[in-house]
Amino acid sequence: METYWRWEQDPALLVGYGRQQPEALEARMEGIAHQLRGDNIRFTVYDLTGDTPVPAGVTTLLPDPSVRTAEYVVMLAPEARGKGLGTAATHLTLDYAFHITNLRMVWLKVLAPNKAGVRAYEKAGFHPAGTLREAGYWLGKVCDELIMDALAADFTGPSAILPLMR
Repeated sequence: METYWRWEQDPALLVGYGRQQPEALEARMEGIAHQLRGDNIRFTVYDLTGDTPVPAGVTTLLPDPSVRTAEYVVMLAPEARGKGLGTAATHLTLDYAFHITNLRMVWLKVLAPNKAGVRAYEKAGFHPAGTLREAGYWLGKVCDELIMDALAADFTGPSAILPLMR
């Protein structure tokens, strides 16, 4: 828990989420306990480039079962960024969402100035779906928030799950 909390306090992550202040460890522990009781689907992202796997982030699906969709959230440790882990983890999470959870659509919000995030999401299979004008803050300035989505019908793989089913 303290590792995840440390990642969330990173200034780049605070800016990327449009938050203006860090969160106390105690408050975060209460929040994560609430989240873990819910129906969300969480995966720990591991960096496999060294001799031993190292936790490097978390991906989360927040499903709405009544319409078979989910919101997607990803968080990477500062030291894990820029290595392609976010794109790979996002792609694997979509693979799971579409082939195991049987979701038909996954969506996310990203601040428009977060160009690296937008590129990573596009590489993983997300497409622009709309804009919430002036809905966020980036480095103290108002900015747009982009909505992106990925459809099961458009997910072309490669799939890590489908070969396991043969």
